[in-house]
Formats: sequence, structure tokens, C-alpha cells
Amino acid sequence: MMYWGNGMGMWPMAFMTVVNLLFWALVIAGVVMLVRHFDRRTPPGDAARPGPGDGRPLPQQILDERFARGEIDEDEYVRRRQVLGGQPTAHEVRQ
Repeated sequence: MMYWGNGMGMWPMAFMTVVNLLFWALVIAGVVMLVRHFDRRTPPGDAARPGPGDGRPLPQQILDERFARGEIDEDEYVRRRQVLGGQPTAHEVRQ
């Protein structure tokens, strides 16, 4: 009888390869999850609500910036500001 290698057959080697790949995949996934967790700027529930604490500008601030850059005129600025504030616009008042 010839002795070849370490005496393991094909299936134990294949099993060890699969387990090794799964181990490293879990390690990499864990590192990615940790990086995402600690890189998160806002808590999960607050992601949809813009505010001063999350680094995103409020809609009124965006409107102010667009008006300051000259992208919109004064009439449109006033109309959009009223809409954002919940006030009726001149068009709604006339109806």
C-alpha cells in the first residue's frame, strides 16, 4: 500500500476548504458591519428626518441657498417658503 500526502481523502479536504472560506467570509462581513456601524452619522430611525444634528440641511436652508445663488426669483422663493411653512399660497387664497 502506498502512502500519499497526509492520508486524507477528497471529502475532508473539500470540507476544510469550504469551512475556511466561510470563516473568512464571516470575518470580512463582520469588519464591514463594524465599519458601517461606527461610520453612521445618524441613528437608524432618524435617517429620514433632516435636521440640524445630522449634517443635512433643512428644506428652508436649501431654498435660502438657491435664492442666494440666483437660481430662483423672489416670487418663487416666497411661494415655496409659504408652501414649506404650511401657509396657503396666493393661488390657493384666490380659489
